Parts: sequence; C-alpha cells; structure tokens
Amino acid sequence: MNILGINHFFHDSSACILVDGKLIAALEEERFNRDKHTRAFPEQAVKECLKIAGLEARDVDHVAVSIQPTHRWGTKALYAMKRPHKAAPFIKHELVQGYFKQQRFRQWMKDTFGSNLPKVHQIQHPVTHAAGSYYASPYDDAAILSLDGSGEWACAWMGHGKGDKVTCFSESYFPNSLGSVYEAVTEFCGFKPNYDEGKTMGLAPLGDASNHIDAARQVVNVDDDGQITADLSYFSYQFWGYRRCSAKFYDTFGTPRPFNGEFEDHHQDVAAAFQQVLEECALVLARQLKEKTKAPHLVIGGGVALNSVMNGRLLREAGFDDVYIMPAAGDNGTSIGAAYTVYHQSLSKPRVDLPSHAHMNPYIGNEYSDAEIEAELKRFKLNYVRSPDITADAADLLEQGNIIGWFQGRMEIGPRALGSRSILANPAFPDMKQKINSEVKFREAYRPFAPSATVEGAKEFFDIEVEAPFMLKVCQVRESKVDVLPAITHVDGSARLQTVRSETNPIYHALISNLGNRTGVPVVLNTSFNIQGEPVVESPRDAIRCFFSTGLDALCLGSFILTKTN
Repeated sequence: MNILGINHFFHDSSACILVDGKLIAALEEERFNRDKHTRAFPEQAVKECLKIAGLEARDVDHVAVSIQPTHRWGTKALYAMKRPHKAAPFIKHELVQGYFKQQRFRQWMKDTFGSNLPKVHQIQHPVTHAAGSYYASPYDDAAILSLDGSGEWACAWMGHGKGDKVTCFSESYFPNSLGSVYEAVTEFCGFKPNYDEGKTMGLAPLGDASNHIDAARQVVNVDDDGQITADLSYFSYQFWGYRRCSAKFYDTFGTPRPFNGEFEDHHQDVAAAFQQVLEECALVLARQLKEKTKAPHLVIGGGVALNSVMNGRLLREAGFDDVYIMPAAGDNGTSIGAAYTVYHQSLSKPRVDLPSHAHMNPYIGNEYSDAEIEAELKRFKLNYVRSPDITADAADLLEQGNIIGWFQGRMEIGPRALGSRSILANPAFPDMKQKINSEVKFREAYRPFAPSATVEGAKEFFDIEVEAPFMLKVCQVRESKVDVLPAITHVDGSARLQTVRSETNPIYHALISNLGNRTGVPVVLNTSFNIQGEPVVESPRDAIRCFFSTGLDALCLGSFILTKTN
C-alpha cells in the first residue's frame, strides 16, 4: 500500500511516501524552488519522492493532505462576523487564499492521476503535527503535546499515544496561542515573524528576563485545565493585520526594534522574558499530561517544538524519561503526519516502522552519486581531487582551522542540518563563531552555532543523559569543557547538541571520530549549508555556488575535495 503525504496549504510545503507503513522518502519543496519556507505547491518534492520510492503516480493508493478545510468553519465564520471592521484580512487568508489553494490541489490531482484518482484523505492540521511526531517516535506509550501558531484554528493539542492509536484530550484555539504570541515578540525584536523565531530564542540569553517577566506573565498563561489564554489587548495578530503587536504592547515593553536596526537592552530583555514565559507555560502543559497519562515519555510537535531551549527545559523538569521531537516538527513534517494518520488511524494498520536506536532516520531525502557529482565538477571546469578517505582528509582540514562545506549521502529532513548538507568547523578555535557569522553565513554576530558529537563521546563534554540526534534539545556544556569548545558555547553556557550514531550516519560519525583522534575532542561545529535567507543546498550545483560565494575554505562533495587555493 502506497500513501502519498502532502502539505500544500501551509508554509514549508512538503511531500512524503509511505510504503506499507514504512517512510521511504520525505522532501521539502523549498530545497528545489530555492524559496525558503515556501508556500508553493510541492510538485517537485512529490516527483522526487516517487522517484526515490521507484513508483509511478498510478501506484499511489491514497493521498493524505495535512488540512481539513471544512473543520470548525462555522467557528471561523462567526469569529469574522463579530469583527466586521477587522474581517477583510481574515477573509482573504481563510477564504480567498484557501479557495485558490484547494483549486490548485484539485487541478494537480486531475493532471497527475487523470481519471484513476486515488482516495484523498483530508486530515486536521494539529492531528498531523501530533500523529506525525508520535508515529515517527520509537514509543508505544507517550504523552503528546503539539504547539503551533494559528494552524487550522487549534493551536495547542494535548493527547496520548498508545500502541497504534492517538487520542486527543483537549485543544486551545486561535487566537489564544503560545506560538502567535512568540511570533509577535519576534516581530518586536526586529525579525520576520513566522520565520525568524530561532533568532529570538538565540537573542534571549543576552537579556535579563527579570526586567519584564511579571508583565510578560500577565500577557499569556495556562489554566488548570490546560487552556491557553492570551490577553489580546496587547496584540493585533488576531486580525491578520500588518502589525502583530498593539500600542499597549509597545507602551508596556518599549519601542520595537526596526528591521536590521540596532539592538537596545530592552529588546533583549523582552526576548528573555517571553522565552521564559513560553517555557513556563509548556512546563504546565507537560506536567498536566504527565499526571493524566502516566506515560514515561513526552512527544512534542508543531512549530513551537523547534524551540530547543524549551525542549531542553522540558527534558530536565517535566518528569518524563525522555522528550522526543521529530526533525521536521514544523509544517514541513505534516505531510509525514498526514500519511501516518491515514495508515494507522483511517486504515487501522499496525505500526511496522518503529525506529531503531530510539529515533527515526532523518536521512530520507535524495542523494547524488559520485558519478553525478563529478559530471557537475567537470561541467563547471573546476579543479578538484578525489579523496581515498574523505573523512580523514576532511578531519585534517578541520584540524587546521578550515571551514568546510560537507555534502554527503541522502539529504536530511527538517530545518536543522544533521551532517549531510552541513557547514563544518573546528569548535576549538575561539574566533570561529565570529568568522563564520561574518564571512560565511552573513548573519547577526550574536547567533550561536551548534555542536555535533559522537554518541559515545557526548557525555564527556555535555550535561545530557539522553540522545539528541536532531539538534532540538539544548543542554549545558560541562564547565570544565567551556574553554575547550568556545565556538559552540553560547553566552549562558548552553549548546544545541546533536548526537551522532554510526548506525544512522556512518560517514559523519567517522569524520567526527577522526577529528577526535587528532585533537582529543570528538565534536564539530555544525551549521546548515546555506547563507542567511536561502534554503539548505539540495544539489551539487547549489553547493558549488554557495562555496564560491562565501568564505568557505574547502568543499567536500561526495568523494571529491575542492579548495580555493588550487
């Protein structure tokens, strides 16, 4: 049985293929059309997923879509009618854009499948977040928490995964949304909302939360029944307007930072305060789930689940043995969630795709052979060498202080580079963070970089007792190792760790191990292979372009090495 999962309605459009319950491929459209967080229909992602699975369109039995357009439509219409003077942007978003997206989907179905249409399943968006994370996890008994921005009206979802079934306990509805509040704070800090929330999270440790924490706690909170309540007098996001904060927010918290403007102390303080409030609210929800489910594990989905600082705190304080966040926890993963939901919930099929080593394999994208890579190198008339051992040669380059582009194997799913499409450096060099931010990534100087460590060596350097394979759990660098790892240690002593297993990514594990053998530190600085504002590279051509337009010193493409000195 072949199920095609699609996210076409929301940002980060994507597609996946499930074959007899096993996830064969998943891809994001942005990697192909080069439009970061794209809302374009994932036509290229679908074609590539079918190609990877060795399928034709006629082989697809079911199409699972991560939206149910008619869900709570009456509630949405009533919401608009109660605010007629503010309804125009809302109607444009919910009615006009939604109508054209549905028309685009119907036309694509007709063009792709002709008269032999597979069965279409429209799955509620928050369910795809929750189910996608649970079914991708190794657990058969887990509390589930999904936190989103606006989504499909339900912006928080609490439930329980048991065996093959997922059950919902409660939902919180827009505009009472932790995600929307955090998006508004992101705008206040001078970043692009629903796009740059990671920058706000990275800015928070530079501020003093105590200057605004009391006021921030009045803005949004969680009650004893798990319902989120936001004081909407501080915001205008509920009207889909140009600005997400109201005058009251500015009167309370200060003047917003202009886009690309200078940071003032209160911008950092506000980021710190609302980051703390987000963590506190999530802790309340998680502890309520622990009490209700008695489950040993917590699974988190939705766009807010990409807040790795929050996840780290939930891991330490919520009372669960471990916290699981799938690598594509945002809307890019809802195609996976939709497909899994159809297989397990709609078709009542048992789980057969439990991940080994407690985690799903994130390397489920496309790949390029050495022959394909070399053909591109020759086409561009580039000088290169073929390495007999790319991991050893790359480790030599890193030991010497070079910054390298690393393009190997199947592409990872999600916003974090996990060692297939990465920029790598030696974290022992104190100036490496500043150098990469200014010369390679072209981004804000305060932005931290993440470490990748072998799963065997991670605990020596980082204060964490569980694995973190998707770079979605922040932990502390051990105090004795802060001076050893200056380039990946944030100002508060934290790091967004990725642990790497040889069974999951043998070539990346070998590279880190080789560097460890040379330096005594089996850790690399890992950031996504892109520059600010662009998606992660997809093809050898993308990688070559990024290499020659940035301050990268070397490029490791499959078995080939390019440097700028030859």
